[in-house]
Amino acid sequence: MSRHLEPRARHVKVLATLGPASNTEATISALLTAGADAFRINMSHGTQPEKAALIAAIRAVEKSAGKPLAILADLQGPKLRVGRFAGGGVVLENGAAFRLDSNPAPGDATRACLPHPELFAALTTGARLLVDDGKLVLRVKAVDATTIDCTVEVGGRISDNKGVNVPDVVVPLPALTVKDRQDLTFALEQGVDWVALSFVQRPEDVAEARALIGGKAALLAKIEKPAALERLEEILELADAVMVARGDLGVELPPQQVPPAQKRIVAMARALGKPVVVATQMLESMIVSPSPTRAEVSDVATAIYDGADAVMLSAESAAGKFPVEAVAMMDAIAREVEADPGYFDRVHFSDTGSGATTADAMTAAAASISRTVKARAIVCFTVSGSTARRAARERAALPVLCLTPRTATARRMGLVWGVHAVVTRDVTGFEEMVEKAKRMALRTRIAGAGDPLVLIAGVPFSTPGTTNVVHVVRLTGQELTAYQP
Repeated sequence: MSRHLEPRARHVKVLATLGPASNTEATISALLTAGADAFRINMSHGTQPEKAALIAAIRAVEKSAGKPLAILADLQGPKLRVGRFAGGGVVLENGAAFRLDSNPAPGDATRACLPHPELFAALTTGARLLVDDGKLVLRVKAVDATTIDCTVEVGGRISDNKGVNVPDVVVPLPALTVKDRQDLTFALEQGVDWVALSFVQRPEDVAEARALIGGKAALLAKIEKPAALERLEEILELADAVMVARGDLGVELPPQQVPPAQKRIVAMARALGKPVVVATQMLESMIVSPSPTRAEVSDVATAIYDGADAVMLSAESAAGKFPVEAVAMMDAIAREVEADPGYFDRVHFSDTGSGATTADAMTAAAASISRTVKARAIVCFTVSGSTARRAARERAALPVLCLTPRTATARRMGLVWGVHAVVTRDVTGFEEMVEKAKRMALRTRIAGAGDPLVLIAGVPFSTPGTTNVVHVVRLTGQELTAYQP
């Protein structure tokens, strides 16, 4: 039996970013063994041939391990940047005047190019410009169609192509740049499972990306702009999942506002039954150190206690010195938190409620029944994955075994809390469903002889959106003798 056929001894998923420190098949396999459930490819860096090779390596590991693996392609988004400087950069003093303009000439201590005409029209007097992740702060004093006159409120060195954040206005930038559209086409051709949309500001951004994806991948909206928080529920309604992207969010919001924003995003995503990923600087010190700080461990634990579906590593696994150790640490923290007797009380501290559909009612009932009969697992048969996501929403204290005929559906479960997905032939009748559920529960060692299972399915079979059956069965231990994969 493949060592990866059995589910992990935890519910929360680990999303690991791949990069120069983890771009080989051997390292990806080591990350999987250490605890990674899904892999992120940052489309901001590297060439398309390099990314194609990375995706091929993940799929090779997937085949070898016999476990569906989720690949998330993270689009760069409309990142604002200053132009270049004569000499590479200058130091701006507090209180100095500084101009941003549309002149492409190299900048100096008095001015620099800002090659984003949309910004000139959107800015108003008094707005802030945060440069280089907020290390420098400029305050707008006057603005017209070609110039932005600023006062330097927080000075420092400004250099070529540094990023600019504009927290006080909604910038009318397209959700997808020319580069993003090219990267999206490439990612879909490569068969990625999730696409992450960066710098979402409004629900229309999500709708545009969704139309371009055309159902070929699931869509994750990254919340990293204050404007997105103002329309959070509308954005979540349109997205398949959401990420608390604390990097840029922590630049554009005062840092003390990020933890409440994180909790609000997680709570709303859970209420709507959408997977939620918490990301950025979770084990940042492990980029250069083999062990994290106590504060970082507490940060990861907090996200898990809040019920996040997945926690993410960025540079720790992509470019750090200890990528495998970082994943192993994330896995260890998750296991320890979920072993806490108070974990499930904390996860259910806020009532997520249930949706208004029959499928919502059935999955809520399945979770309740599983507690009453002390079931070892909830087994769901699903084509689209919606039944498994609904079951995960209930945060039952037992695994969800997702049986699906679609490899794409199984892979997408890599970001969904508590779901262990297996690709298997579809069933056509009720008795076949029951027998297959028993066999697969035994084969994956999710349950053993004498254990009860709660089954969820839809009749007629193979029809998405028809979840309408909840059934309790008990294993005898003999079901493997007639196993059919």
